[in-house]
Amino acid sequence: MVDHLANTEINSQRIAAVENCFGASGQPLAVPGRVLLGEGILTKECRKKPKPRIFFLFNDILIYGSIVINKRKYNSQHIIPLEDVTLETLPDTLQMKNRWMIKTSKKSFVVSAASLTERKEWISHLEECIRHLLTKTGRQPSTEHAAPWIPDKATDICMRCTQTKFSTLTRRHHCRKCGFVVCADCSRQRFLMPRLSPKPLRVCNLCYRQLLAEKKEEAEADRRQSEPIRSAVPGYEPSSGDDSDKSDDDKADQWPADTEFYTSEVSWSSFHS
Repeated sequence: MVDHLANTEINSQRIAAVENCFGASGQPLAVPGRVLLGEGILTKECRKKPKPRIFFLFNDILIYGSIVINKRKYNSQHIIPLEDVTLETLPDTLQMKNRWMIKTSKKSFVVSAASLTERKEWISHLEECIRHLLTKTGRQPSTEHAAPWIPDKATDICMRCTQTKFSTLTRRHHCRKCGFVVCADCSRQRFLMPRLSPKPLRVCNLCYRQLLAEKKEEAEADRRQSEPIRSAVPGYEPSSGDDSDKSDDDKADQWPADTEFYTSEVSWSSFHS
């Protein structure tokens, strides 16, 4: 299907329509060989509460964004390379059904579909695209994934000290390593995790100690590896070298109180053939 659609006018028109919906805030999407395979609205578990998001599945990337006017205007565009994606099916909760997790090295999050059939379609198409890309590039599936953030409402107390109770004055914070909801006293440290961000990120005290220990072990391993070189070469001395955390999930989405995103008469997802 991808080869059939790759150079067609209808595919070019579909990609141009997605670009137009994101406007100047989005990235150019038309590249040789890229095909738009499907689109639909999924509910994304955000920090504050679940929110509807528009998703577009291409043969090489997954794009999602906030809905301003459905089919006409979207913003806060996020582009995820499919080579970096791993999927995990999750059990239902009282609040959300037909859930699964989209895991990547930079960000992992939970989404849910309107029906079990719709979830199966999304997962099936995603997995097929991922398999095709990995076969094409010869890469192995990603094994390192960012921890998903636990929603704010999941706990009223700090998940580390279990003593501090959150309130209007006592803010919730998230550890970027484990995703736990923690208080300020339990997350005063910052640590550089280049896989997630070029800047040091907030981590809880436990993860900070673990990260320091891992860094010390890596430094010790490097030192041991360099010892044979120093002994073999007399006089050798090694040379010495000299998020945004705020996301669109924190933006308020204005929806009428009576809006129903899931109805049995409406299919929110469509895959192109």
